[in-house]
Amino acid sequence: MQMSDKGLDAMAFAPHADDVELCCGGTLIKLAKRGYRIGCCDLTEGELGTRGTPETRRAEAERAAVIMGLEVRERLDLPDGDIVNNYANRLKIIQVLRKYRPAYVFTSYWIDRHPDHAASSRLVTEACFYSGLRRIETGQEPFRPKMIFYFQHRDEFESSFLVDISDEFDRKMEAVAAHVSQFYDADSSEPDTFISSNYFMEALVKRMEYYGMRIGARYAEPFLIRQYISVDDPLELFGKVDANRIMSTPPVER
Repeated sequence: MQMSDKGLDAMAFAPHADDVELCCGGTLIKLAKRGYRIGCCDLTEGELGTRGTPETRRAEAERAAVIMGLEVRERLDLPDGDIVNNYANRLKIIQVLRKYRPAYVFTSYWIDRHPDHAASSRLVTEACFYSGLRRIETGQEPFRPKMIFYFQHRDEFESSFLVDISDEFDRKMEAVAAHVSQFYDADSSEPDTFISSNYFMEALVKRMEYYGMRIGARYAEPFLIRQYISVDDPLELFGKVDANRIMSTPPVER
């Protein structure tokens, strides 16, 4: 997949193919629909996964990228289960950042039960900073993204903002389902895992419904930022928000 000459507006980094789809897929789809140039980088091939193979997972990731409308999907060769925050690994991410120059980066929240998720958060965060240093030479121009948006895996955080993905929900679930080796399939003969259970999919939908309810939408995805944001005109910023309607979403028919 090729990128336009202007660079990316945003790029998501996560350890495994399917992490992005699960955690911020609806938001990436929404941004792509609005004309933003969106990309993704999978840090590993997921070779330690109980189900599937690196080859099948690569094919699934490419199908999901098309569904989400991504302009590019990179894949690095960091070892699954051993994501280390060292100079060599930071350099690999710096090269991706300087190649695609995304204004904004999405990556994992730094607290999670899966060590790869927590480790990748620290690795990507530090790489975003060091990418702006001229004396780290990669044969590319220095570049530093404007801001990092952190997404949830399993561990929750107090969200900085929520994105309404009601209109993108169906396509997000289609992108998740592209990773057929990993998720619920009644006909699969592969070993069962937590994420391959039907319960996992039900829980995923319920979480999106919960966050949607918090903003008067059907489905939403949560994000965290570390910075305080300066606001010159709060009336303009919140002009489309009516707090009286946030908790009054009509019930969804089942």
